[in-house]
Amino acid sequence: MKRILLMGTGGTIASESTEAGLAPELTTQQLLSYLPGVEEMAQVECLQLMNLDSTNLQPCHHLEMARCIRRHYDDYDGFVITHGTDTMAYTAAALSYLIQGSPKPIVLTGAQKPIGFDSTDSKINLLDAFRCACEDMPGVSIVFNSRVILGTRARKTRTKSFQAFSSINYPDLGVLRDGVLLRYIRQSCLPRPVFYDRMDQRVALMKLIPGAGREQADFLLARNDALIIESFGVGGLPESGGFDACIRQWMDAGRTIVLTTQVPAEGSDLGVYHVGHRLKNELRVLEAYDMTTEAVVAKLMWILGQTRDRREVERLFYTPVALDILFPAP
Repeated sequence: MKRILLMGTGGTIASESTEAGLAPELTTQQLLSYLPGVEEMAQVECLQLMNLDSTNLQPCHHLEMARCIRRHYDDYDGFVITHGTDTMAYTAAALSYLIQGSPKPIVLTGAQKPIGFDSTDSKINLLDAFRCACEDMPGVSIVFNSRVILGTRARKTRTKSFQAFSSINYPDLGVLRDGVLLRYIRQSCLPRPVFYDRMDQRVALMKLIPGAGREQADFLLARNDALIIESFGVGGLPESGGFDACIRQWMDAGRTIVLTTQVPAEGSDLGVYHVGHRLKNELRVLEAYDMTTEAVVAKLMWILGQTRDRREVERLFYTPVALDILFPAP
């Protein structure tokens, strides 16, 4: 029988009603008590790492989760992490970079309604997570609403519905039907995972809107080591507003700048229009292509935690990790 470590971090799945709204209160042991018969599926041991609304999770908590998995890696066949849905995609992406090539499954799950509610999705999501943790499903994934989504491709796309997560620009890894995993894709892995223990959280995100100028970018770049700009369509920046001078100045000062798109599907392509072509070919900003914003954020934090060398940052950014990018720069 497989040995699975259940790691609790809080979130809706572990929440109870209070006068101030839902708040995470239940431990992993209490969650497990709602799943009679799970002992026939796996030998589960519980560990409570934290009990937070996922809005309160920070990169330091991602590092704590990775350290915990590293410490217990040889003792278990798989890992299940219960987590709030709001930032689960960020955590899944972060763990994909902090724990690379894991042959063992690292499964995140949660719920849109607490496990104590009659109409909850918690029980099926948690049971499905255990099922996947017992299978040959390498690497980091999110199991939610009977779908298995790659950790670097997940995004929360619905705020209330049970079908909360979508896989962006990549197929689901599998689905669960009547308690059986139908696996479509098995991502590659290493004989042993490679763990990392540093992240640079000085990474900022700016969403471009009509009329925006360089002032906001200047503010963020003065206080951070990298800036991700979510631009329009396939990508570009206004020719007015001083963006070119801003990018030149801050890249010369050692900052990393990435252009991505606000559009969820199909990714960026800066070479299509003049407003993007010059950014890629003259200013040499990095381009996210089909990566999710969540993955870009986590990848930059991981990269800048390892190096500040500009050429190495660019090489690592365009090197696929856990199938995070399919259209790397030539």
